[in-house]
Amino acid sequence: MQIHNLKRQHKNKKDRLVGRGGKHAKTSGRGGKGQTARAGNKRRPELRDIIKKLPKMRGYQFKSIRRVEIVKKEKLASKKEKFSEIRKRLNLKGAKIVIK
Repeated sequence: MQIHNLKRQHKNKKDRLVGRGGKHAKTSGRGGKGQTARAGNKRRPELRDIIKKLPKMRGYQFKSIRRVEIVKKEKLASKKEKFSEIRKRLNLKGAKIVIK
């Protein structure tokens, strides 16, 4: 038998029993009485209820589309000119085009 094969007959520390007195007496780290002392205690945070009551902003809006560019009829090259051609010619990026 060698020194690394030796084992104690008894452990150094006993396994801790939760909620059964001792160093962690009576409530054993569970606080006081009532709802918080029970198992499965999950109370809703108050801030969460406030957030849930606020109205949602529905949908996703691209920031670039919100800007509207008004183009007069005189600036058009022809009546059948496409919006993509107008964008290239007038150098408009991501703006919504309205013809008046």
